[in-house]
Amino acid sequence: MQESTLHVAENKNLRLGILFGGMVLVGCIIIARLFFLMVINHDYYKQQADGSHGLFVELFPKRGSVFAQSTKTKEEFPLAMNRDHFTVFADTRRIKTDDAAETAAEKLSAIFGYDDEQKYALFLQLNKRTDPYEPLVHKVDEETVDKIKRAEVEGIHFNRTPLRVYPEGPVAAQVVGFVGKDEGGNDKGSYGVEGYWQQVLAGEEGFLEGERSAGGKRIPLVGTLKKAQEDGADILLTIDRTLQYHTCEILRRYMTHFEATGASLVILDPHTGAVRVMCSLPDFDPNTYNKVESIEVYNNKAIFTPYEPGSIFKPVAIAAALNEGLITPDSYFYDTGSVDANCLKEIKNADGQIYKDTTMTGVLENSINTGMVHAVELLGKKVFREYVEQFGFGVKAGVALNTEVSGQVDSLYRNDRDELDCYTATASFGQGITATPLQMASAFGAIANGGTLLKPYVVEEVRYPSGKIERYKAQEVRRVISRQSAALLSGMLASVIDNGQAKAAQVEGYYVAGKTGTAQIAEKGVYIDDTNHSFIGFGPVENPAFVIMVKLERPQNARFSSGSAAPAFGEIAKFVMDYLEIPPTR
Repeated sequence: MQESTLHVAENKNLRLGILFGGMVLVGCIIIARLFFLMVINHDYYKQQADGSHGLFVELFPKRGSVFAQSTKTKEEFPLAMNRDHFTVFADTRRIKTDDAAETAAEKLSAIFGYDDEQKYALFLQLNKRTDPYEPLVHKVDEETVDKIKRAEVEGIHFNRTPLRVYPEGPVAAQVVGFVGKDEGGNDKGSYGVEGYWQQVLAGEEGFLEGERSAGGKRIPLVGTLKKAQEDGADILLTIDRTLQYHTCEILRRYMTHFEATGASLVILDPHTGAVRVMCSLPDFDPNTYNKVESIEVYNNKAIFTPYEPGSIFKPVAIAAALNEGLITPDSYFYDTGSVDANCLKEIKNADGQIYKDTTMTGVLENSINTGMVHAVELLGKKVFREYVEQFGFGVKAGVALNTEVSGQVDSLYRNDRDELDCYTATASFGQGITATPLQMASAFGAIANGGTLLKPYVVEEVRYPSGKIERYKAQEVRRVISRQSAALLSGMLASVIDNGQAKAAQVEGYYVAGKTGTAQIAEKGVYIDDTNHSFIGFGPVENPAFVIMVKLERPQNARFSSGSAAPAFGEIAKFVMDYLEIPPTR
């Protein structure tokens, strides 16, 4: 009996020991688990908790708008703006039967004008039963959303999203650019103003961080942290909407008529440097920028495509020679039709023409290459090169648009000797160097305004949401030639239109100055048969209101620019005179 009692006590102690050991083991496991959760995986579970109870909301800024203007009335017109659009989506968990899905598909198809095949595809989307977010249609306008709401379609909801729109379509498309997506799928401006001014237009994101209740609502004053978003600034361009549309359409007509592969146009105010028109053809609609045949149309030819300008560059060399007192408009020149300038072959005039007795005005009127070589020989290479630089060639004009390039005048640095060489001789009539249409317009602006090079600009105002406004206006770069030299050259260029090869550029009732340019195109260092045709001029000569630069690329139905770009200039200049209501001076 005593032995039996002892045995029972031992069993009891053993069970208690096992129980105690088990409790210790469980306690250790719990402590280890808590240590694992609270220390080792603290960050992970904090994020999980934040996902359930934390609140983090990104506050997206409103992108600024871009406006053109009327220089006459000061009225403004949006070229780029935001317009709300909607994504229509279904919570298919709310659509519980085939009949409900079919009814919803019927109602939506009637609103969107779907055919039977589209309606069936929509039915399949609506009939999934388990998807809380099934996108159906993107970029839906508010009017259509209102129709869907009135139709009371079960399980259909809407997400509002700002959409970048371009109300004027292709008007100034390369100047404005467009908003696309970056690698992360975020909106990002590309080309033109949208690209160059991306940060200013986009603004800065903000956020709201805090706690939310079990019901998902924000708990006020609990751990709240907020950084307000900063909306983007609005930008007012110097572009005149009426001039931009109508003159670009004139250019488009000439490009089509002469079967040119492209064209560009710049019109600027020579007294301020403000760009009133900047066309690049072919163009595109930034609303559908992703549907272009080639992304090359995004490039603004007026600032992106440097080319050998040809004879429109001749007034630059003449300006230098006039300013140095080496020639006058009536200085005598005898043309033999050719000149040896240390090139592989003699330099000749177009079509082998020989003009014999003439003047320096006649050199411009008849675009005599040999006369230009004579002018730069008088100047010397270094002085000529200095004037080329002073007129703004070889560096970017700084117009504050994406993709601007500088052009090249490197050939004028090939050697340090000051005597005439082939590179200097050919540069005198615009070969072997390159420039953009904007650079040419800016240089002629200096001639038109009395000798001062101004920085061209296309942005007139940047308007921040705070009320701060940054205004841009005329900015003098340097004086290039004297007023007397500019006046003499203006008279010579007026004679080019009245008495020379550019009669087609005349505008009845006005004295207008200008110069033709027909330049061979170089490919891989070799000149080919194709040419670029240019005309540049300003008017009225007595008090110039505009500089117009016209370029046609590879036109097919005219040998010289006197028959293509010159008449285009004349028609455009006539429109500008009428629009600006400039009274006849002749």
